[in-house]
Amino acid sequence: MTWDRFAMVDWSGGNQGRKVPQADAIWICTEDGSPEYMRHRGLAEAWLDDWIEGRLSAGQRALVGFDFPFGYPEGFARAVTGSDDPFALWDWFTLRIEDAPTSNNRFDVAASINHLVGAGRGPFWGNALKRDIAGLARNKRGYANPFPEKRMCEHQASGAFTCWQLAGAGAVGSQVLMGLPVLNRLRKRFAGKIAIWPFEPLDAPIAFVEIWPGLINDVVGRHVGIRDAVQVRLMAQGLAALDPDRLREMLDVDAPEEGWILGLGFEDALKAAA
Repeated sequence: MTWDRFAMVDWSGGNQGRKVPQADAIWICTEDGSPEYMRHRGLAEAWLDDWIEGRLSAGQRALVGFDFPFGYPEGFARAVTGSDDPFALWDWFTLRIEDAPTSNNRFDVAASINHLVGAGRGPFWGNALKRDIAGLARNKRGYANPFPEKRMCEHQASGAFTCWQLAGAGAVGSQVLMGLPVLNRLRKRFAGKIAIWPFEPLDAPIAFVEIWPGLINDVVGRHVGIRDAVQVRLMAQGLAALDPDRLREMLDVDAPEEGWILGLGFEDALKAAA
């Protein structure tokens, strides 16, 4: 279980960014390149499509990391789709999420889920739009979550945010809603060529894994530049430099519904490699 190439992606759930590279946007970096700024998800998806096609054509194995959760706390997928299969949830989101460079419907989709499974009071919260949305509170006042607040891995990752928060400092919820449909389309476009960790055996040439750059905060903080760009560069270079046996240990995880963060529990080794 070894890889020839590595690419790390810092995602965003927001709308199109400025022409000038900015923070809190999409950044992608390979182990042998410089961070590339993507103004919106359409450009990032096209980049990934081309890069994966290139790796397959070259007969290479590649590990691609994304900094948002691949799954939700236990019970959510079944409540929404009737199945514990995380890919059923990926399909559900793909059918309902509408995404354009300057607009998307993530807050409305979250509100519809709140009405479906939480009587309009949760699990999602954080409406960042000017208009009110019935069933999606702007803050946690009156909030009630019928599911665990965090996944098992997030309880172990100090500083990790819950996937239910859609807006505000550190929020990751919008990234998940806007990221899973992209991964789902790539997975189906390259059917049989991409394995999703830790839900599938890593016997395909391309592996998608969940990362969280917070695991290497100490190293990132010593570098100058846009933090998102620094993070993906160090993660890509660090995973490429990591001892293959140690990487195999990191990937030896059983989390078939919620997913897991690559490197959790191996922070010292990951920081040393980065």
